Amino acid sequence: MAAKGIVNDLSFSAIIAGFVTVLVGFTSSAVIVFQAAQALNATPAEIASWMWALGLGMGLTCIGLPLRYRAPVVTAWSTPGAALLITSATGVPMTEAIGAFLVSGVLITLAGFTGWFERLINRIPLSLSAGMLAGVLLRFGLDVFTAMQTQFAMTFAMFCTYLAMRRLKPRYAVVAALGVGIAIAALQNLIQFDTVTLQLARPVFIVPQFSLGAFVGVALPLFIVTMASQNIPGVAVLQASGYDSVPISPIIGWTGAANVILAPFGGFALNLAAITAAICMGREAHEDPSKRYVAAIAAGFFYLLIGLFGATVGAVFAAFPQELVLAIAGLALLGTIGTGLFTALRDETQREPALITFLVTASGVTLFGIGSAFWGLIAGAMAIAIFQTKVISDRQ
Repeated sequence: MAAKGIVNDLSFSAIIAGFVTVLVGFTSSAVIVFQAAQALNATPAEIASWMWALGLGMGLTCIGLPLRYRAPVVTAWSTPGAALLITSATGVPMTEAIGAFLVSGVLITLAGFTGWFERLINRIPLSLSAGMLAGVLLRFGLDVFTAMQTQFAMTFAMFCTYLAMRRLKPRYAVVAALGVGIAIAALQNLIQFDTVTLQLARPVFIVPQFSLGAFVGVALPLFIVTMASQNIPGVAVLQASGYDSVPISPIIGWTGAANVILAPFGGFALNLAAITAAICMGREAHEDPSKRYVAAIAAGFFYLLIGLFGATVGAVFAAFPQELVLAIAGLALLGTIGTGLFTALRDETQREPALITFLVTASGVTLFGIGSAFWGLIAGAMAIAIFQTKVISDRQ
């Protein structure tokens, strides 16, 4: 019965949204994951195992969680976590780093299944969550136009196609823009498939070891960065997109559980996606919000391919010109950016705190290894607290 429901809900636009999700996620941050593995002196076989573990984890959770909750729940590897490993894990033995991944996964699991993370997240006003979402996605919208500086013909044609299709067939606007972009890129010889070879990735099991140094220097920072910079924006995307009935605690718990299982193979951190999730939650995935979960499932299958053919899929995604990736990501997110701004600024009493959240998040500032999304929420919360204190004082 469930399978029949999925078939009925399946659409070409949802499959394309899933593909764009993986395309953007992989091309924008895979190099950071490779660098993190190299910082730990990983062998080529171990690096392939990392991609196998991460692809498998993202694939299974992107398929299982949307099937369970009928919502476009998208997971991803922790990009800030990978960046942290490049600097913090240097000199740490691989076995101890694997132990730290395991500990971090246990902490994420506990934070989810105990419910404390959801209790914290429910205290964040929707206007701040929406402002943070718009701030996170802003640069992707801007990238549509900055990409025109280097590849004007391709990106401008994609933009015009998107506008025309939004007028004629809104559901296929991103699909058509992607098709036009690929066609023009191929005509201009910008797609390089000559280095692509078919190669299966094989898992490499590493026995974890535990040390106080790795716990303090890797496990705890990895847990904090993943929760603050990834899971909080991920929840904000869900809520701002209208999926606020999805239970947060089990979702976070299951990402942590997957992390624990895959840590010995190099799965350093899995979490809720934010930027790429917004692609699956937008109107371009499906006009009916109740059917957008299929886009997340499609992304899951593409992530499984990354896991099975890590090196091959990486080469395929790398073959696309960067401008095409930037343009299609920005076009796919335009609707979500607009919705986020509208929701953030709709309530006049919280408009200025929401604007502050948006600006701090969009600034990209990073403090103590934690990204701007977290600090945007902190700044907005401070503004609300100060304004509410002023209102109470004025009334007295």
